[in-house]
Amino acid sequence: MCGIAGFSDFSLDYAASPDKWTEVLNNMNRKQKHRGPDDEGTYLDKHCGLSHVRLSIIDLVTGHQPMTSNRDGKAVTIVYNGEIYNMKEVRKELEGKGIYFKTTSDTEVILAGYQVYGAEIVKKLNGIFAFAIWDAGKRKLYLFRDRVGVKPLFYTRQSNAIVFSSEIKGLFSYPGVTPKIDKEGLCEVFGLGPAKTYGKGVFAGVNEVLPGHFLEVGEKTRREICYWRLESSPHEESYEDTVGRTRELVENAVKRQMLSDVPICTFLSGGVDSSLVTAICAKELQKQGKQLTTYSFDFVDNDINFKANAFQPSEDRPWVEKMVAYAETDHHYLKCNNIGLYQHLFDAVDARDLPCMADVEASMLYFCRKVAKHNKVTLTGECADEIFGGYPWFHKKECFDADIFPWSMDFSARTQFLKDEVINELPLEEYARAAYDNTVSETPVLEGENAEEKRRREISYLNLKWFMQTLLDRMDRTSMYSGLEARVPFADHEIIEYVWNVPWNMKCHNGIVKGLLRAAGEAYLPKEVLYRRKSPYPKTYDPEYETLLQVKMKELLEDGNAPICELVDRKKMKHFMESPTDYGRPFYGQLMAGPQLLAYLLQINYWLSKYRIQLV
Repeated sequence: MCGIAGFSDFSLDYAASPDKWTEVLNNMNRKQKHRGPDDEGTYLDKHCGLSHVRLSIIDLVTGHQPMTSNRDGKAVTIVYNGEIYNMKEVRKELEGKGIYFKTTSDTEVILAGYQVYGAEIVKKLNGIFAFAIWDAGKRKLYLFRDRVGVKPLFYTRQSNAIVFSSEIKGLFSYPGVTPKIDKEGLCEVFGLGPAKTYGKGVFAGVNEVLPGHFLEVGEKTRREICYWRLESSPHEESYEDTVGRTRELVENAVKRQMLSDVPICTFLSGGVDSSLVTAICAKELQKQGKQLTTYSFDFVDNDINFKANAFQPSEDRPWVEKMVAYAETDHHYLKCNNIGLYQHLFDAVDARDLPCMADVEASMLYFCRKVAKHNKVTLTGECADEIFGGYPWFHKKECFDADIFPWSMDFSARTQFLKDEVINELPLEEYARAAYDNTVSETPVLEGENAEEKRRREISYLNLKWFMQTLLDRMDRTSMYSGLEARVPFADHEIIEYVWNVPWNMKCHNGIVKGLLRAAGEAYLPKEVLYRRKSPYPKTYDPEYETLLQVKMKELLEDGNAPICELVDRKKMKHFMESPTDYGRPFYGQLMAGPQLLAYLLQINYWLSKYRIQLV
């Protein structure tokens, strides 16, 4: 994995001031060095500059970027972040057309593919990616993003220039691009956060290349082109055939994503998703006489402080132990304490460039840093719940019928601490509802489908476009901030395309949550693990952690100069902190309840201060 950045302006001659603009590119690299600590490079042309930092996973020696290819006297240059899992197949196809390769990197495969097929090459790629191609002959810049949005790619406009970067922080290295937030951005933070509208970067003027899209930027043309979207069609296979096809797709995705020239590992929680990925990986490595390394995460004293609830019915440790014994992995138990968790709240903001999933994200960053000391590549069980219908809001009637995001139904939690004038100024609930309505209206429908199945599609589409994207962003930023590449086999677009059209009575066969995935995994897992009740990513239940957050919030409110004081009402906040914590009523998702709301506000304050954000 890597970090990419660059700029293009047809009204400027960058080559006339090479020292100035090369330094801008170097600054972009420095801002994203965590994404690629192994190598870096820059490229400067008259109307375009590209920069790249590299984490070496494949072709460790000859994969330097930016990479330029001259064919028939026409120069094309690429900077690329990602992995192409069907690289060998695409390479073989290109070799059949007479293409000779100098390296074993997937970067060169994409570059050669562009020279043969043009922008259409993106449709042939199976993988996670964001890449930029500067076609000097055509005088055009192309920005591509993978189908599901696993890899990030942000951009903004400054005068006549388009500036892009893997992470938002890279944009601010370009002269004149500064962190600003307007009312819309505040609505994103307080009305939707820690989610954000797809295509938006929250900061004023910052956008994101949409998943499944690419931008074409020429001297007189700027086009956004959709190359992939979900399509609804009748599912005509039997249940038995559907289980078999699902098993095949999952197996293929996991095996493809084991592609690496360095050892891989997996995150193992003992739940069905991570256990299935782990079991497939372990079995494949055993064929090679190798042992899989696995990691699990928890918090110090959670065995004492854990409180079972409807969202988190059981601890993970006993189930991890069962899977370690079953898959015969080299396992490592990692734990985080309160101080480490609190400190990483702010590192997580630095990683995301935005307030994020509070301690849910901070702990993931903490654990990724630990794992990165020993491994460069990990496979995770992320995204299965969104695709196969694992979350409570797929099943609860009140969520199913709600005319709002089902993971964020209690809107009062978002406004209970804000100043009255802020509430009056910001149309938070209306903004959130408009975002929800827009996504529902986009949902691919199937003619003749009944109302209940249509609503199932809407719930699924909302999850894919919003909740899954938030978790993918968390996974990318926390892992890449640590120099770790995290892969997500369940987010393979072939799995998503197929399961999208499987009817609910097969996905939830016999009323079993994620019944289809569990049935598909029967060849790999013991039944007690396979049919374990869902328990999400762990969080701390230590009352001392909440006390620590309250102390820090009180210090900010007493200071009076903290940016958050412009937005938060002191009396309301005091009342909020004195109210009993209800872990069973999260304000976002399943895990973000009272303590996480406090942590989120602390992150917002840090974000406003650290980035010196201008409110416009």
